[in-house]
Amino acid sequence: MDYELLMNGNVKIGQMAPDFEAETTYGMKSLQDYKGKWLVLFSHPGDFTPVCTTEFIAFARAYPYFQRLNTELLGLSIDSNASHLAWMYDIYCKTGIQIPFPIIADRSGQIARKYGMISNDISTTKTVRNVFIIDDKGVVRVILVYPLNVGRFIPEILRIVQALQISDCSNGSTAANWIPGNPLIVPAPQTFPELQERIQHINQNRNGLSWYLSFKEPKEECEKQIELNEKNENCK
Repeated sequence: MDYELLMNGNVKIGQMAPDFEAETTYGMKSLQDYKGKWLVLFSHPGDFTPVCTTEFIAFARAYPYFQRLNTELLGLSIDSNASHLAWMYDIYCKTGIQIPFPIIADRSGQIARKYGMISNDISTTKTVRNVFIIDDKGVVRVILVYPLNVGRFIPEILRIVQALQISDCSNGSTAANWIPGNPLIVPAPQTFPELQERIQHINQNRNGLSWYLSFKEPKEECEKQIELNEKNENCK
């Protein structure tokens, strides 16, 4: 049995996110504190490091746009809470930017290993750049993993949250390179009569390539979500 599989978590898309309670820069936090909200839980290798500093500044600047989408941010590393606070203060002194979201001090690495944030082939003492997007029901919807030397593209993480939310409320899918405002892909027909009906609909509306690939505008019940997406897109 692989030692890393024994020690590290094996969180998968579609599973309930593992619960936790931890000390953070904004007091004790648990996964239950985010019930009813979407959560971007992300880990970073270490405080006072150059790539991580640029990421936290970028996350801080994007935080209002995440909040518009009922989404919170939560950072994590195995550094101490005192180290997190000193780093936050140094960023503030140098840039005037305050880090408005909590950072977990996972000194034992318990949460990091539960979520599989430590790759023993890379480092046994640092968390790699994981991103877990957890929906308002506590389900893991997206997992992203970046190496130590590549910073995350924050607008893409924001776009993924937007794509998930608009797809959920419209029962559709997003195409390659989808951005807010673009049409959604309609689920493919499952029966031959549905296929014939879809072809007829495409011929009438010119809204598809074939019976298995056609598009639609989001439903009316997504109007609020569409408005939020458009505001965020315009502000990027």
